[in-house]
Amino acid sequence: MVAKWEKLENNQGVLTVEVEADQVNEALDQAFKKVVKKINVPGFRKGKIPRKMFEARFGVESLYQDALDIILPTAYGQAVRETGIEPVDRPEVDVEKMGKGETLVFKATVTVKPEVKLGDYKQLEIEPKDFAVTEENVDAELKRMQERHAELIAVEEGAVQNGDLVNIDFEGFQDGVAFEGGKAENYSLEIGSGTFIAGFEEQIVGMEVGAEKDITVTFPEEYHSPSLAGKEALFKVKLNSLKRKNLPALDDEFAKDVSEFDTLEELKADTKAKLEKKAESDKETHIREQLVLKASENAEIDIPSVMIEQELDQMVKEFAQRLQYQGMDIELYYQFSGMDESQLRDQLRADATSRVRTALTLDAIAKAEEIKVEEADITEELNKLSGMYGRPADELRKLFAAQDGLAGLYTDILTRKTVDLLVAESKVTA
Repeated sequence: MVAKWEKLENNQGVLTVEVEADQVNEALDQAFKKVVKKINVPGFRKGKIPRKMFEARFGVESLYQDALDIILPTAYGQAVRETGIEPVDRPEVDVEKMGKGETLVFKATVTVKPEVKLGDYKQLEIEPKDFAVTEENVDAELKRMQERHAELIAVEEGAVQNGDLVNIDFEGFQDGVAFEGGKAENYSLEIGSGTFIAGFEEQIVGMEVGAEKDITVTFPEEYHSPSLAGKEALFKVKLNSLKRKNLPALDDEFAKDVSEFDTLEELKADTKAKLEKKAESDKETHIREQLVLKASENAEIDIPSVMIEQELDQMVKEFAQRLQYQGMDIELYYQFSGMDESQLRDQLRADATSRVRTALTLDAIAKAEEIKVEEADITEELNKLSGMYGRPADELRKLFAAQDGLAGLYTDILTRKTVDLLVAESKVTA
C-alpha cells in the first residue's frame, strides 16, 4: 500500500491511497462469498451459483461496494499511521480507480488536528485571589449543614411559601388548546429554584393543598417553539401535597447529632479547619486553571469547527445526565427554560471552544517539552485509584483496558504533568 498526504487550507488535506491488486481481489472474493448466499438463480441451489456465471449475470461491479467496505477501514487506518496525521473527523472518501485485478486508488479529504503556535507559557503571572476563610464562610457552611439535616414536614393546612417542596399536576394551554410537552402529574418542584418559566413558581406561592389554580405566564420571545414564542399561556395547576423544611437549631445538640463533637464551638472550629484545607486546594486549583488559561490565550490556533461541535456533543450529553440526576428530563428542561438544543449549544459554545483550545495547547506544550507518560506513572495512578475505590490495581487495569480506558488514563496523567510544569515554571508564589 502507498499513502501520500497533501496539506490544504483550514486544517484539511487529501490523503491519496493506493491498494495493491491482490488485496482488491481478495476483498472481491470475500464480497462474493457474502453476496452469493442471498442469490437465487434457476437451476442452482441458493448460494451455489458459480463465480463466473455470477459476474456474467450481475457484473463484477456489483461486488465493489461490499469489497470497499472490507478494504477501506483497514487501508485508511494504515495510511493515517504511515503519514502520521491526526484526523479529528470522519473522512470524505472518493474512489478514483477500482477494478478486478487492478490497483485501487482512493482519496480521503480529512480534517486534522490543527497546528499550535505556542506563545509564552513559562514565567507566567496571574492575578492574586484571596482564599482566606472568614467567620461568614464558617456561618454559611453551618447554614448549609443545617439545611442538609432539615426535616421535611408535610403541611396539611397552610399556604405555599418560598423554599417549600410541592407536588403538583399541571397542563399548559395556548389559546385554549393544550400544547405538547406542557403536561405532567405528581411533579416535584422546589419553589424559588427557578426551574420553570419566569412567573410560574411565584404564582404557586399562597396555594393550599388540594387547591387548583390557573397560572398565566408569557413565554420568552426567543422560545424554541415558534407557536409559543412571546405568547401568553395558561397552566391549570393542582397542588397535591406540600412539604416544608424544619431547620434544627444550631446548638450543642445539633453538633452532637451531626458530628463527633459535643459542642457547637468544637463543630465550628472543625468546620473552619476543613474550609481552610479546602481553601488551600481551591487556591492550587485556581492557580493551575489560570496558568492553563493564560498559556492557551497566548497560543495561536485555528480550531476546526468540527472539534468544537464534538465538544458540544459531549457537553450537552453531560448536561442531560446532570438533569437526570436531579430528576428532570432534558425535554422538559427545554420546555420550561424557553430554549431548544440549538440555543443550549450556543450558550455552551464559548466554554466548548475554551475546552478545545486548552486541550490543544497542553498537548502542544507536552510535545515541545517532551513530557512522557511512563509505565511507572500508569502503575502509580492505578494504585491511587485502588486506594480510593478499594479494588486491586490489577483488576482496575484490566477494567480500564477492557473499556479502552487506558488511553484516557494516559491523557489525564499527561495533562497533569504538563500543568505541573506550568506551575513549576511560573512566577506565582504560594
